Amino acid sequence: MAVPTFVDEVLLRVSGGRGGDGVASVHREKFKPLGGPDGGNGGDGGSVIVRVDPQLTTLVDYYHTPHRRAAHGGNGQGGRRNGPAGSGLVLPVPDGTVARDENGEVLADLVGAGTELVIAAGGHGGLGNAALASPSRKAPGFALKGEPGEERVVRLELKLVADIGLVGFPSAGKSSLIAAMSKARPKIADYPFTTLVPNLGVVRAGDVTFTVADVPGLIEGAAEGRGLGHDFLRHVERCAAIVHVVDCATMEPGRDPVSDLDVIEAELKGYGGLDDRPRMVALNKADVPDARELAELVRPDIEARGLPCMVVSAASHAGLRELEFEMARVVADRRASAPPPEPSRIVLRPEAATGPDFVVHKSGAGWRVRGEKPERWVHQTDFANEEAVGYLADRLARLGVEERLLEMGARAGDEVVIGAEDDAVVFDFDPTVTAGEEILRGPRGHDPRLEGR
Repeated sequence: MAVPTFVDEVLLRVSGGRGGDGVASVHREKFKPLGGPDGGNGGDGGSVIVRVDPQLTTLVDYYHTPHRRAAHGGNGQGGRRNGPAGSGLVLPVPDGTVARDENGEVLADLVGAGTELVIAAGGHGGLGNAALASPSRKAPGFALKGEPGEERVVRLELKLVADIGLVGFPSAGKSSLIAAMSKARPKIADYPFTTLVPNLGVVRAGDVTFTVADVPGLIEGAAEGRGLGHDFLRHVERCAAIVHVVDCATMEPGRDPVSDLDVIEAELKGYGGLDDRPRMVALNKADVPDARELAELVRPDIEARGLPCMVVSAASHAGLRELEFEMARVVADRRASAPPPEPSRIVLRPEAATGPDFVVHKSGAGWRVRGEKPERWVHQTDFANEEAVGYLADRLARLGVEERLLEMGARAGDEVVIGAEDDAVVFDFDPTVTAGEEILRGPRGHDPRLEGR
């Protein structure tokens, strides 16, 4: 099985690191056995960050390892020592990478060296009992657990950031032109679909330096999936101009320069989004006498369409300087009207909730509670600690969950589920018991041994 070296589309599964747990600890020293709570907070989990690296030209690393996770945060410790934050995971991607969600919606268009996308944020660390202490809760015997990091499935799609895009039939000489104008050395042969990946070359004309890319395998029907061109048409979307490379020496029946031009234009129109790009035509293989004669014959018809047209030869380099300077003129005009993008940092955040903090609905024989706050609080709770469970019950009561359940007809003993089906916690509804009453004689978190201290 061949291992790909160029990959321009991958499905990536990323997870932010889990936040560290807070710790419940009591300060102790000689002659002062109960010096108060001193448990530190857990560290935040690391985030997964996608960052543009101009040195990269492929997404092949993520083809082989599509699952990535940032480091977890460390747990808190006694003595008010907070846990260390988890290190972020930086995923370098080529310039021009587009990130989409599972539904195909664009999350970010990453253009410009250093541009970043925080694609999966790490979870917050849990609070230690020192941070949970208050005048009414002097000695919390519990701490909060760290929150899980975000998990996301992202499709990364590379669109080469090239100034000029070369389009044309297979074997029209696109790769040969790039090799003749730059130091790029693409694979070249005289059979169709020689080029299986886009080639990129750097060209200098006068004071302007620009990049040129070709689109492999473009044939009639490419926009509908025929040939290889449909896989690579995205790579001309960012180009300042499109150059039609037309083979004037082809011996295939039914083909001529004008009809080839019409076919490729129809494919570009079918693909969409390229109507505003300036076009020019390079009538190639003019080193062949019959081809040059044909090129000179059709050149006036093409120019009558308003398209700059040059007769060139990648083999003899005839006409290449004229073509290069015409490309440079278009690129310079485009750059003058649109300055290069500045690096930016993009953070994906959920839309602000405008409705209630939670919703309650009937679910089978019980009730289901959904909402960002109650679901987050459940993740923070240590259910092995009764006082922590009582604290959760108090938070839910203050939010109005208990009152809402009673309004909807919930009875003691009913099953109450908080969270989504695949990540839920089940309780028995009991509104008659004051949460945490069995833990201490007095308000929860209040230790009578600390009175007067």
